[in-house]
Parts: sequence; C-alpha cells; structure tokens
Amino acid sequence: MAKVVILGIFVADTAYRAERMPRMGETIMGQEFALGPGGKGSNQAVAAAMAGAETHFISRLGTDAFADIAQAIWAKAGVHAAVTRHADSFTGAAFIFLEAATGNNAIIVSPGVANLISAADVEAQAALIGSADVFVTQLEQPMAAAFRALQIARAAGVRTILNPAPAAVLPEGMLALCDFITPNESEAEALTGLPVTSVEEAVLAAQALRAMGAGAALITLGDKGALYHDGVQTVHVPVMSAGLVAETTGAGDAFNGGFAAALAEGMDPVMAARFGCATAGISVTRPGTAASMPQRTEIEALLARG
Repeated sequence: MAKVVILGIFVADTAYRAERMPRMGETIMGQEFALGPGGKGSNQAVAAAMAGAETHFISRLGTDAFADIAQAIWAKAGVHAAVTRHADSFTGAAFIFLEAATGNNAIIVSPGVANLISAADVEAQAALIGSADVFVTQLEQPMAAAFRALQIARAAGVRTILNPAPAAVLPEGMLALCDFITPNESEAEALTGLPVTSVEEAVLAAQALRAMGAGAALITLGDKGALYHDGVQTVHVPVMSAGLVAETTGAGDAFNGGFAAALAEGMDPVMAARFGCATAGISVTRPGTAASMPQRTEIEALLARG
C-alpha cells in the first residue's frame, strides 16, 4: 500500500455559522454551531487515509477531551497516530466563522501543545519519515520542525510536499527541499509578491516559486481548480463539482490529502492533482472538515464522470 507520512497539528474546530462577522464590541446571534476535528495536518491525514493510503500522522496532543476527539477520528479513518500526549498543556482549538450565504470562512487557530513540536520530536520519527513514499507538512507547527522533517525526508529520497499554510516567511533553503509546494492564491501571493486572481496570474506565481527553489508548484484556486507547473509542463486542472457547496472549510486539506495519496501510489502529478480536485470537490458539499473527507470509491466515481 502507498505510504504517506504527515507532520502537523490537530485542533478541535469550533464552527459558528452566521450572516456576518460581528464588529469589535458587538454580539450577534448565530444560526448554527458545531464542534469537530480539525487542524490542517490532521485533516490532510484523514483525507489521505480515506483516499486509500497507509497514512501516519506525527504530532502532539494534550490529555483532555479534545485529544479524545482526535483519537476517535483517526481510528475511524484508519490514520496511524505517531503522537505523544502531554498533561502540562492543552490540545489546540480553532475558531471558525462561516458566512451563511456562501459557506466561506475565516479562522483563528490556537495550536496548544502542538505549538511545542520540535526538531527533536521530528528526529525521533526519522525512521518513519524515511519509510514513506510521500511526506507532507504545513506551517501550523513550528517552522524548525517542518524544516527538519523536510531535510530528513529529502535525505531518505522521499517525495516531499509543503503546504505553506498559514502563509509565513520561509527560511533560506526550505523551498529547495520541496518536490511540490501547494499554496492557495493568498499564500502564493504572500510567498512571491505576485497577485493571484486568475489562472494566468497563477502561472506567473508558479514560475516564481520554481525560481525560488521548489521542484514544482501546485497552486489551488478555489472554484477555478488548480494550476500545476514543474518547468516542463504547465497544466490548469479544472474544479470537479460534486454538487452544491455547503462549506469550503477544509477544501485545501482535502486536496492536499488526496494529492498525496495519489502521488504515493504512483500517479503522475497532473493526474494526482485531478484526484486532489475530486477529493476537494466532494468535501465542499458537506459540513465540517475531517468529517467531510470522502471515501476512495466516491473519488473514483467522480473522476469517472469526467
């Protein structure tokens, strides 16, 4: 079975649906509330496992009720947890505002004990990282841990994916460790200084990311799909619609998890990007983040529809 190893954080998502965000000092009435599993790395691990990859997740948890939510969703999805638990801190949480009319979101993340993930934690999992077909990380845990994990993966000949979210200034040499970088429009703009509001602008940003050291750039474009560029080919992968959009939270994580799973089993990057778009296309038709990730059979059915 294709093997994906992911470094990242788990947080409990507290999602509030309302007509609009309150202004400072204002209280408004919400329409819905939901508590569920989240965190980019955890969501991506669930997506990859549901898509058929043997998936391992490296992180830290507290010893509280939110940690129990994490363990439950990983067990349900089939994620192997390479996780330490710590009583001296707390499992992270996220505030998610959902705009009722569109399903668009705004998010505040508090990583909790996962904010203490260190390079030493990563080195303790070097054998696991080195055994992967694909290694994935993001930027919700400390940068030093992500950097060290990419170094370990690269030294072992493992294909590497960096999802640079949330956007941050990357240390010198980090992009050179990335076979694939997968920003969304705003993250691509933050990294390159170039606007990304169209497929044409995404091409320029992808070229810039390649010039900065990344092996290939795969920029997610929301309802425009994704743009892949590796210096040899530039391909626009259109969005794959599976129905009415209920919520866009977690769509990028669905894409990255699906892309990693497909890449790990040997699909070429463009086909893997189509697989990722199908994974995301299904996820946005459902509420929640990890809970919205589709089964492999659903992804294949959507791909078969073209």
